[in-house]
Formats: sequence, structure tokens, C-alpha cells
Amino acid sequence: MGDRPVRVVAAACDGACSGNPGPGGWGALLRFEDGSRRELGGAAAATTNNRMELTAALAVLETLKDLPRHPDLALRTDSRYLIDGLEKWMAGWKRKGWRTASGSAVLNRDLWEQLDAARLPGLALRHVRGHSGDPDNDRCDAIAVAFSRGQPPSLAGESGSAAAQPVDADVVAELSDPAPPPLQQLLSRLELADRLAGGGYGLTAVELARLLEVPIASLEGKGDPWPWRDWLVRPLGDGRWRLERGAGGLARPQ
Repeated sequence: MGDRPVRVVAAACDGACSGNPGPGGWGALLRFEDGSRRELGGAAAATTNNRMELTAALAVLETLKDLPRHPDLALRTDSRYLIDGLEKWMAGWKRKGWRTASGSAVLNRDLWEQLDAARLPGLALRHVRGHSGDPDNDRCDAIAVAFSRGQPPSLAGESGSAAAQPVDADVVAELSDPAPPPLQQLLSRLELADRLAGGGYGLTAVELARLLEVPIASLEGKGDPWPWRDWLVRPLGDGRWRLERGAGGLARPQ
């Protein structure tokens, strides 16, 4: 990659609350094109799930503003409240003096105003169904839940803070392991790969690198079909790739 800054190629966030209102937590992660990742998280003693969702997104936006970003980067979230608020409702709220269509005051106005000010040009919001096996969403949820329970997990890419200290083994067991077991992660990726192959979908370089868990730079210059596990990865010639099942025996487990 030479001297080119390492760009962020994937971002996700989530919030959690016990009681709603009650103790809450939020989690987020960023993936870089060299394969590394950075995780973020925090807690609030008395809050709501929606406030934690907004806080997580705000933390991502404030972190991203100082980092190089891949042009295809999108912030993935399972919160329709966050997406609809930023993309559909906010313009009307501001016209009405931060009032809803029914005339009541907009909840969480302080966070909405901060999110509005922190918007990043070209950064899209993308909805992902919660608890559906998406590794990044599941990890953000696990971080958020751990913080809401008062047991900050070890965060990738962080050091020198309480949030980065290792969690006692008994606590990890109680939280059902903040990170999905390796085989579960692999199964989720293989199931997703099979669905993508069956649907004939084209994948961007960012999406393919994330699926295969390889640095995006390793895809540069690949002009011929190549095998990955039980699929053939075929370049489409427009900067995208397609997975093909079996591909006449050319694909083989790596």
C-alpha cells in the first residue's frame, strides 16, 4: 500500500439498555483496509436504548472525521430510529422548531443536533437486521451489552484505559462471550457467501474484502477468476466481483 494512508473500509454501531430506561451501553467498530480494526464503547447510568443508539453513531462520526475513508464506506446500524431521524425526520423537526408532527418536543434533541453537526459528506447509513448473524453488528451489540452491565470488555485497538482491560473469565462466561466463537463467525461468513453466490450479486472491493477477511489491497490487480473455499471469485470488470458456486470444479477449499 506504500505511503497511502490506511483507510476505513467498514463501520458499525449499536446501543443497549437494561430496563429502557435504565443502565445503558453503546458499542462501535471500524475496520481498516490493512485488516486491522478499532473498537469503541461506553456506558451511561440512566438512559434509554435510543439514546445509546444515537451516542454510538455520534462516536463513530466524530472518530471518522479525522481518518481517511474508502469512498464506499457506509455506517451499518440496526436502528431505524437513527436512520429515519437523520434521513427523513430531521428536516421537518427543524422547520417546526424541533417539534414533531403532533406538536410535542423532539426527544433526544441534544444528540440529534450533535449528529446533524457531525454529518460526513458521502457517508451513507445502511440498515442491518439485528441479531441476524452479522459479525460486526453482533460484536457491537456485545460491547454495548457488556458496558450496560458495568463490565467493560477488552476493545480492539484501544490501550491504557479501563475499557481496554481484560475481563475476568467468569464475567466473559456470564456475558456469553462478547465475540462470536471463531467457528460461528466462519459459519456466518460461509452462509452469507452461499446466499450471495445463489443470488448472483456483485460485490464491491470493500464488501468482498470484508467477507473474505483480507486487506482490500490484496484484491488490487486480480484480473482473473480465483478460488476461495467452495466458490470461484470472478471479476466483473467494473470494480466488482461475483461469487459462483463450484464453478465447474475450479473452486476448491483453501
